[in-house]
Amino acid sequence: MRFKNKTALITGGGTGIGAAVARRIRADGGNVALVGRRPEPLRDVADEIGATVVVADAADSTSMKAAVARVAETFGGLDILIANAGGHGVGPTIGMSDETWDLAVRLNLNTAFVSARESLPHLIESKGNIVVLASIAGLFAGPDAAGYVTMKHGCIGLAKSLARDYGRRGVRTNTVCPGWVTTAMADEQMEFIVEKFKLKSIEEAYALVTKDVPLGRPATADDVANAVCFLASAEASMINGAVLTVDGGAGTVDLPTLAFAE
Repeated sequence: MRFKNKTALITGGGTGIGAAVARRIRADGGNVALVGRRPEPLRDVADEIGATVVVADAADSTSMKAAVARVAETFGGLDILIANAGGHGVGPTIGMSDETWDLAVRLNLNTAFVSARESLPHLIESKGNIVVLASIAGLFAGPDAAGYVTMKHGCIGLAKSLARDYGRRGVRTNTVCPGWVTTAMADEQMEFIVEKFKLKSIEEAYALVTKDVPLGRPATADDVANAVCFLASAEASMINGAVLTVDGGAGTVDLPTLAFAE
């Protein structure tokens, strides 16, 4: 019950990692508010675990201000922000349209910035904390994903700035960087791998993209939720500005030595 009497707001809380974090926080006694643009998946999760649904666009200042105010009024404050909302931004730079670039900024970076800015007054009051969901794409560059890679790097920079600026006011901010996670969004990318390499299943695609990962498998949403909830809990009371990878060791691999392992 480590989140008893605590209230968490989770952006992008209707699916994948956000939903897994919501389940874990509720199981550990916390109040949960799920924020997102699509009401149906939010309500599905809320009905399952007993959470509050707030339909809002995390990248829109007016929408998010109202969402945070509603959550704080409903529960008497706000203790935790899980800035999980995100999206795509793929394609090579030379062929990327302004619209695709702008969408990558909005879905990945603006959502984190706006939700943090609107939540901070309440988090300062409660001595709360923020966990930003980035990606190992925020540490390394994947192919033909300039928008996504750039914005996830930006999310890490934002979290470090928040940790620096608001740590003295009692607010911790940390970042979690997952590798491949078996979510619906990743499944869509696995469909591309299935087609490209003429594979038989998504499972084969996940096996292919993690063949050089030391643990040899993708993470589950629960694997990532465990890390997020640790950082959001009092157990991590001295951790501020950290970047925690949940990637099975992918970031430890020295790429030029892969040929020696074949």
